Amino acid sequence: MSKIALYPTKCAICGTENNAAEVYRSRFDDGSFDPAIFSARRSPDRVHYRIVRCKSCGLVRSDPTADANVASDLYRQSSFNYAPEVENLNATYARYLKKVWRYSQTQGSLLEIGCGAGFFLEEARRQGYQRVAGVEPSERAVAAAAAGIRNSIVCSIMRPGLFAPGLFDTICLFQTLDHMDAPGALLDECFRLLKPGGCVMALNHNIRSLPVRVLAERSPVIDIEHTYLYSPETMTRLFIDHGFRVRERGTVFNRYTMRYLVHLSPLPAPVKRIFIWITGNTALGGVRVRLPIGNMYIIAQKT
Repeated sequence: MSKIALYPTKCAICGTENNAAEVYRSRFDDGSFDPAIFSARRSPDRVHYRIVRCKSCGLVRSDPTADANVASDLYRQSSFNYAPEVENLNATYARYLKKVWRYSQTQGSLLEIGCGAGFFLEEARRQGYQRVAGVEPSERAVAAAAAGIRNSIVCSIMRPGLFAPGLFDTICLFQTLDHMDAPGALLDECFRLLKPGGCVMALNHNIRSLPVRVLAERSPVIDIEHTYLYSPETMTRLFIDHGFRVRERGTVFNRYTMRYLVHLSPLPAPVKRIFIWITGNTALGGVRVRLPIGNMYIIAQKT
């Protein structure tokens, strides 16, 4: 593989390029640019770009990074490897989508950006949305979608022109905004696509959460897939700067099986192998728990 060129990044809030303090040195090589590394919910491997924090606003980002087209191509080739956890993910996301009802009573149309195999689009239909659509770059994930939902998914990176303006009542971004190289441009497009009074529900990592701070560089959040990492404050500012009114934000309690928690844990390899065997061969692996393990949500409205 030819050497990957890296380019400096700018703070998505301040727009500055050379006004950041290093948090973690880079830990990757050219072999890290592989579809398996850019597949969702892989086991933590401490592969990441150099991580910096803006001195003005505190937004954390990767800097420098490969060109966005490199990541887009890797996401297109990435695997859909988390099917066993779809039920738990769906339960978590469904619970937080219901919070949108406090601010938007209309359940006409919903768009999910980064929808994987479309399992949550089916849940949105169950919750009463009459029209659903998804955008997902992974060809394998779209191919794994149920026949009744596959035609509602556009296999692509989210970009302007995919949908008409003012088309959606709700837009969902579940563990997606961290991966975007231009989050401000994405929010501008969301604003354009929403009807007046429509809402964005974003759920993603919280760089200031206790689990992330305790684990530090060993946290699964510190990952080469993540271009930006947000705190509640930087997330709020980003949405406000792009025209939204922030209506609610808070801590996410994710539902997981013990088996999947072990998969996510950054344990030493010998210890992790023992726990993987235990949770893979006993009833303990199927036990479900609901924990705040480092995620947050925000509901923002187009006013």
